[in-house]
Amino acid sequence: MRSLYLDLSMGAAGDMLTAALLELFSEGERDDIIWELNDAGIPGTLINAEKVKRYGIEGTHVHVRVNGREEEELMGSYSRKPISFLDQYTEQRNGGRSKGQQGGYSKPENEEHFGHAHDHGYDGNSGNDGRSHDAHEPGEHHHGTGLYEVTDIINRLRFSIKVKTDIVNVYNMIAEAESTVHGTPVTDIHFHEVGTMDAIMDVAAVCYIMDKLSPDQVCASPVHVGSGTVQCAHGVLPVPAPATAEILRDVPIYGGEIQGELCTPTGAALVKYFVTEFGSMPAMKTEKIGYGIGSKDFGRLNCIRAMIGDTNEARESVLEMTANIDDMTAEEIGFAMERLFDAGALDVFTTPIGMKKSRPGTMLHVLCRPARRELLAGAIFKYTTTLGIREQEMKRHVLSRKIREVETEYGTVRVKISSGYGVKRRKIEYDDLAKIAKEKAIPLSEVKKSVEKGMKPRKTYRID
Repeated sequence: MRSLYLDLSMGAAGDMLTAALLELFSEGERDDIIWELNDAGIPGTLINAEKVKRYGIEGTHVHVRVNGREEEELMGSYSRKPISFLDQYTEQRNGGRSKGQQGGYSKPENEEHFGHAHDHGYDGNSGNDGRSHDAHEPGEHHHGTGLYEVTDIINRLRFSIKVKTDIVNVYNMIAEAESTVHGTPVTDIHFHEVGTMDAIMDVAAVCYIMDKLSPDQVCASPVHVGSGTVQCAHGVLPVPAPATAEILRDVPIYGGEIQGELCTPTGAALVKYFVTEFGSMPAMKTEKIGYGIGSKDFGRLNCIRAMIGDTNEARESVLEMTANIDDMTAEEIGFAMERLFDAGALDVFTTPIGMKKSRPGTMLHVLCRPARRELLAGAIFKYTTTLGIREQEMKRHVLSRKIREVETEYGTVRVKISSGYGVKRRKIEYDDLAKIAKEKAIPLSEVKKSVEKGMKPRKTYRID
């Protein structure tokens, strides 16, 4: 079972998560990831990474620039060892020419005339002076970015549907928290701190890299949130900031003697979205270790440490949400099930039941990770007619699963491979078999037999 463990003893911020996860790849793979993130289409935004050394430990620091500018020079006091992943990769791929000459992203002309603040907002961990870049002076008129605008930008990005869905879900989580804290409808929420292009890059980068890693489970330590106060768009607020505290409901957190904000809203949402278990590090054979270095100096190593390796057993917490329905058609229930999968459900199924007044009905079962409780509850109420949802938390044991693409005489087909607990099995994806059988007008069994006989591995990737 492939497991990812995140040490969050110095909190969580989007850029630090990105940097730590990048270190779990080879240098060439990091080059590819940086290239793909910059080519995704986030307007005017470029991400780069460099090696830095802090307190004797070498790790990676991530820079995000919008229209060529950061808010401030972040790494001034660090001992630097530049990697220039992006520049090296550009030169290797294009023979010394920039990608702008190849028709991809390009450096804006007169970039010194453009300005944009860098960081996630509410961010005391990655190098702000304690004042969010979206904080405004009295009388200054400030406009944020609404959820609709953010979602529109995300939907235009050159990522897979799964990655874009993850990005949108993370932003929905932040929007729900802001809505609760400010008593404002979600549709009226404006992301002062987390709606800017650099923050979208932070969220997109983590979602994209997590998709490439595809661990079977993600574990993390309790989250250190820091202490004191932070100034943001709404004024001086206690640490953790209200939105951060709301996002981290049901997540083990703690403060301490460190003055400052260690966990940002963006970092909190990413952690809650992807982590399946909080607690001590599981027994694992560590394969790679990554250090994502933050900018601010707290008198100790300011980083997120990521460790990935194999564990002998996968036991994770899941939530089962159930609802009784007696006034929806089969087609309507089927549509709702599809939308619930889109919202991040691990599984959705139904069972027939008898309801009061002897009416036949349907019980909807939704399995999800606890961190997605609110997202799935909202989706159930939105897409079904139920008036109430029950929930219970349970443990489940799972096999490690991955998808292998294989070449056959009919083209590429996908094979699901499951292993663990002394078991190993494989199954050809039904949709691929059915598509071939329809196109060739031959029996499904004949296609399956032919595919099993002539399979040649092409590509393997892990799935949840």
